[in-house]
Amino acid sequence: MSSVTRPRRESDFALFPSSTPIVIDNGASTFRIGWAGETEPRVAFRNVVQRPRHRSTGETVSIVGDTDPTLMKYFDCTRSAVRSPFDDDVVYQFEYMEYILDYGFDRLGASSEVGHPILMTECECNPSFSRARMAELLFETYGVPSIAFGIDNAFSYKYNQKLGNCGEDGLAISCEHGTCHVVPFLKGQPVLGACCRTNVGGFHVTDFLRQLLTLKYPYHMANFTWEKAEELKKEHCYVALDYLSELQIFKNNKEEAEEKTRYWQLPWVPPPKEEPPSEEELARKAALREKAGQRLREMAAAKRSQKIVELEKQLSYLEEITEQLDEAEESESTAILGRSGYLSQQEIKSAILKATQSLRKAKGESNGNEEKADASAADKYPLVSVPDEELTPEQIKEKKKQILLKTTTEGKLRAKQKRAEEEALREKQEEQKRAENPELYLEELRARYSELSEKFEQRKRQKVNGGQTNGNHGSSGGVGRGERLNAAQKERMRLLASAAFDRGKGEDTFGMRDEDWLVYNKMSKDNDDDGNDDDESELVRIASKLQEIDPTFVSKSEAVQLTPEPPKIRPLTAEDYRIAIGIERFRCPEVLFQPGMIGIDQAGIDEMVSISLRRLMEDESVKQRLCQSILVTGGSSLFPGMIPRLESGIRQYRPYLSPLKLVRAADPILDAWRGAAAFGASSKFGKQTFSLADYREHGENLFHRYNIVYSL
Repeated sequence: MSSVTRPRRESDFALFPSSTPIVIDNGASTFRIGWAGETEPRVAFRNVVQRPRHRSTGETVSIVGDTDPTLMKYFDCTRSAVRSPFDDDVVYQFEYMEYILDYGFDRLGASSEVGHPILMTECECNPSFSRARMAELLFETYGVPSIAFGIDNAFSYKYNQKLGNCGEDGLAISCEHGTCHVVPFLKGQPVLGACCRTNVGGFHVTDFLRQLLTLKYPYHMANFTWEKAEELKKEHCYVALDYLSELQIFKNNKEEAEEKTRYWQLPWVPPPKEEPPSEEELARKAALREKAGQRLREMAAAKRSQKIVELEKQLSYLEEITEQLDEAEESESTAILGRSGYLSQQEIKSAILKATQSLRKAKGESNGNEEKADASAADKYPLVSVPDEELTPEQIKEKKKQILLKTTTEGKLRAKQKRAEEEALREKQEEQKRAENPELYLEELRARYSELSEKFEQRKRQKVNGGQTNGNHGSSGGVGRGERLNAAQKERMRLLASAAFDRGKGEDTFGMRDEDWLVYNKMSKDNDDDGNDDDESELVRIASKLQEIDPTFVSKSEAVQLTPEPPKIRPLTAEDYRIAIGIERFRCPEVLFQPGMIGIDQAGIDEMVSISLRRLMEDESVKQRLCQSILVTGGSSLFPGMIPRLESGIRQYRPYLSPLKLVRAADPILDAWRGAAAFGASSKFGKQTFSLADYREHGENLFHRYNIVYSL
């Protein structure tokens, strides 16, 4: 937003006689004040008030009109929004109105009292209480001798009638900041009983544009201020002659839509380019890495030294206990073991062996194969070789556990060794087949791969859908748990049931014999899938063989498409900071003709003309005469395409081939003040005012019948 220029204070206030009226165009958007008989207002500013607090002193300050962003940084505006005294073009907040009048009279040059007659504009059919409160404020606060209220549309119409733009009989269509009005004129005077009003205006167009841009570019929300949206509206928005046809252009014709699209480039600073680091930078980073590595090595060395000290203390303690057990008698050995926390001397020896190995490892010494061989099953299971007579009941239970673990471990080792021998033999046989007939060997591998793949897929389907018997169940039929179990699962359940049944019938000796490993292996859950893991490993092995022989082979697991990685965040460019204003250019002003687009259930300005003519109790010839002199005024009438669209819309409500003429006001924004200034300078102005005595005599009832006669 460009810098804001505050209006300067006028210095010629005392030069005007007290009979010269002060003309105020109290618009919802802009406040204009000047002297009667002049062509331009002396002071004009935005009709809003803001009361922020100063950041340093904490004092609340009243700011009227436009604000300079360079000065507002010294104020805390978080709790003070911009306020307007208007609500739908009617003054309700007279506290804010007083701030605005104070500022306006001060800029005009007034000191303590104004002392001049006041002519103030208002909207059509302004409520009596608003007139009364405004008159009370002007009389008691500023000491004005007399006041006159007039309709801004009427002043604009009479001023353009004087210029020859419209006739004595006609219609005035006013598109203002918060509302739109249609007022018929007969013999130069407004017929207020037939006027029509809708609560949609330029404010709603600006607000709708700001909302659309905020939804379209949420990451640039802070840039869409009210002032910027107002500026974009005035610069780019237009009224479409046919709204639906314009939408189709933006939907189907990309070239024409691109021509009608306008762009607003936000400030953007390109990110700095990353240059390769220099040799000095690389050397500095290498030095930092070396320093960090040295620090880590020192920490590791300190930790290793601490661990060596702890292991040496533990080893000396265990050796001391061993010496005590060797020298002590059998009765004292039990007490020594109880104090040390170990169950037997064999367990202490095993702990000594582990501590010795850990100490050698911490010192960096090699244990050798001999030390690894010493960590045999006898050291892992020290109670297995000890007779039961030498053990306590707790040690006997521990011995049984160790026997079971030892048997299980040895069985697994034997099975692993057997599988390794079978694998080596199979590899040797396959190498012979491959050397004798490579083509036959390749065909056999592919057939075996297809067989295992089908088998593996079938098992997966059975796990998901359950087993299906031939011809007895449909694809959607349910099956019981027994039908879903395979042979290995059923055998395990049988063994578990028999083991539970036999519990308590005698001494539990399971695990004492090597044959118990076979039963344990059957009960284990590792064999649930009846060789499923073996088949899967075999499938992987055959796939690797096929890839070695045939480079074009692709396994089914590799053929499955992986989940794509989420796209990486790309750096922002100037395109991301370019705001495109396309369909918003004509969609926002369309709310003047279709207020339902923003949730307001009222008539558009073209339909308002038909409503106003129906309310006018005149014959069709008078209505035709009015339609030949339609004046369009107000700030929102400056949209390009407004006059053709209004003419097209009004013709839909008028008889076929009836005459129609629309004209825009000479200056839709200033004609209301100029017409009021011309009226205040006429000789008839004094007869249209009322004084403080009249107000005190009649009170609010004075305004029920108060209407001025407009003449220039």
